[in-house]
Amino acid sequence: MARISIIDRADMNAEQARVYDAAKQSTGVVGGPYYAYIRLPALFEACQNLRNCLGSGPLSDREQQIVNLAVARHYNAHYPWFAQVRRSLAVGIGQPIIDAINARKAPSLADAREQTCWVVARELLASNSLSDATYAAAEKALGLESLVALVATTGSFSTTCLTANTFAIDPPPDNPTPLAA
Repeated sequence: MARISIIDRADMNAEQARVYDAAKQSTGVVGGPYYAYIRLPALFEACQNLRNCLGSGPLSDREQQIVNLAVARHYNAHYPWFAQVRRSLAVGIGQPIIDAINARKAPSLADAREQTCWVVARELLASNSLSDATYAAAEKALGLESLVALVATTGSFSTTCLTANTFAIDPPPDNPTPLAA
């Protein structure tokens, strides 16, 4: 059960309603950690803008999802995991890859960029930085712009997961791929 109440659209103040309506019209994403963010409309809007910026950046949808799955698994974030599994399946990431990440095992990724995204996200989460060797390999495989986007995606989605965990925002009970214990 969530630690905070979910504010109904009818009970929002004018600024909350403005950013909620804008998000609903553009991405449709207004649940999960956004239940907390709506209390600070400027934060809600900034998170939406960052999400849109990274979503249209140099990483492919699949690369973004590999990162998001790694981050959600790292933080044991149930709602973000639920949402990212659904999105990952929609962009063609197979259930065996999702299951491996859920089991805290390295997924079998044939694409070199996707593999690099996995390695970089995991190292960032484990050590809060990258070794010189990982940095050099990532810059060579991805290019500097994609590496910047990868680091930003890891950090941004960490915020999402920490928010969902702190405010106990849970997925629906019919979650088809719950986090493993």
